[in-house]
Amino acid sequence: MLDNMPRGTICIEELEIGMRRHLRKQVTDRDIEMFAEVSTDCNPVHLDEDYAMETVFEGRIAHGMLTAGLISAVIGEQLPGHGTIYLGQTLKFIAPVRPGDTVLAEVEVKSIDHSRRRVTLDCRCLVDGKPVLKGEAVVLAPSKKFD
Repeated sequence: MLDNMPRGTICIEELEIGMRRHLRKQVTDRDIEMFAEVSTDCNPVHLDEDYAMETVFEGRIAHGMLTAGLISAVIGEQLPGHGTIYLGQTLKFIAPVRPGDTVLAEVEVKSIDHSRRRVTLDCRCLVDGKPVLKGEAVVLAPSKKFD
């Protein structure tokens, strides 16, 4: 994985609207197989090339939630980072991610409610500059006052 910032914590007192972080990850066959094992989602569109060739995707695709998990990694490791608690997430899957694709997962601060420690984040994943996922997350950000 290639991150644009070191892992750690950015407390709510230091967050600014427009602040961004990202990571890049190539999705491998092993990633898909491990996700299937952990999630118990063994849909053959993810695991069986012959089956997947007969679908609308014309080949295997990664689990959508595996891709969404990259957003979680940016939020939990970089922005806001360690100590962040997910409160909600919307997702729209726009295009499939295939084995071998390199996904760019990006998160951007959209709004900050300091009194409630709530941060709204725009989230997106791209492959070759084209969107494959977009959404919005609401998180409880760590604070120097409480953590």
